[in-house]
Amino acid sequence: MSTDSIDRKTPGEADRRPALMLTLATVGFAVNFWAWALLSPLGPRFKDLLSLSASEQALLVAVPVIVGSLGRIPVGALADRFGGRVMFPLVSAATIVPVLFIGVAGQGSLAALLAGGFFLGIGGTAFAVGVPFVGAWFPPERRGLAIGVFGMGMGGTAISALTTVKLVKTSGAATPFLLTAAALAVYAVVAWFLLRDAPGRTVPTQPLMARLAATAKLPITWQACILYAVSFGGYVAFSVYLPAYLQTAYGLEQADAANRMAGFVVLAVVMRPIGGWLSDRFGPLPVLVAVFAVVAACASVQALTPGLMPLGTIAFLTMAAALGAGSAAVFALVAAVAPADKVGSVTGLVGAAGGLGGFVPPLVMGFIYGRLGSYGLGLALLAGVSLLTLLLTVTVVRSTTRQRTVQQPAPSR
Repeated sequence: MSTDSIDRKTPGEADRRPALMLTLATVGFAVNFWAWALLSPLGPRFKDLLSLSASEQALLVAVPVIVGSLGRIPVGALADRFGGRVMFPLVSAATIVPVLFIGVAGQGSLAALLAGGFFLGIGGTAFAVGVPFVGAWFPPERRGLAIGVFGMGMGGTAISALTTVKLVKTSGAATPFLLTAAALAVYAVVAWFLLRDAPGRTVPTQPLMARLAATAKLPITWQACILYAVSFGGYVAFSVYLPAYLQTAYGLEQADAANRMAGFVVLAVVMRPIGGWLSDRFGPLPVLVAVFAVVAACASVQALTPGLMPLGTIAFLTMAAALGAGSAAVFALVAAVAPADKVGSVTGLVGAAGGLGGFVPPLVMGFIYGRLGSYGLGLALLAGVSLLTLLLTVTVVRSTTRQRTVQQPAPSR
């Protein structure tokens, strides 16, 4: 039997492979994000157990998020160089160490938790591995939907939110960490044997720091950073702050406010593949224009603090749908405009901007409420930022996209 006959794939196998790679990448994203979010649900428990102050509790929850966001910058560049075939198993295996440390030995002091939480941030970098990996497997006309489906892996944070506290109460403090470590180990092994980088993947030749410097100079990098800081940052901000807002502004019970926040998160997650599909169908720019227009309108309505039923609920759910779709559209834009050998590097910087962007609005909202006793001005500021981002999209970003389209060679047939 010839080597050619062994290596050649049937048309059916070739068609199925991108779907398999997308599925494996999405599962890996979800499992790593599950690990990344383990400390947040346990914040109140550690506060009581270790007599933490409110600022210490906030620091404990924030450390893995900040490290995971900033860590996407070097990990995205490494993903360009080594590919998802290497980086997905590596990131997953590396995340096992802090998960086990916290579960087995790291819950006795704030210092141990902070050390474990720092390295737990590695799990949050998986996003920067998946976007270039998935994008390389799909043609441009299907790339937005594929990246949107991959983005649903952020639902891994919901797994943590729904299971961590219950497992601690029923099975002990180490249980959720041991289960997550086992899931990471299984995924790392499966990914090592089954993941494959796309044929013809562009591998950069520049050193890491040179590539990061070159990436930072690309216009699409900082433009996409702004777009993602508003779209995904808005999602992160509401997913963190919405329960407090609903309890304060509308007097809801904690459980009711948490359930409504869960609905917001689920709708945003579901809208990511839809936003990707719309970007394939109409282009990322029209989708982003619509997204920021909708967010501006809904934030303006909510700034008046209307009744929660039905107007306030409609406004928040509509914002959730828009922010989810916009998060996918940003990376559809990155995949279309960024140079092929720098998609991971751009993704890392943009992903970091989105994660960090989620920290600013809650701080602003809390400050404004403390001074004025109302959230209205904070939501009005969100409306204004959305309008400015809309203006940026239809002017500067549109110009960059057109220039890149002209520079790209026509696809061969």
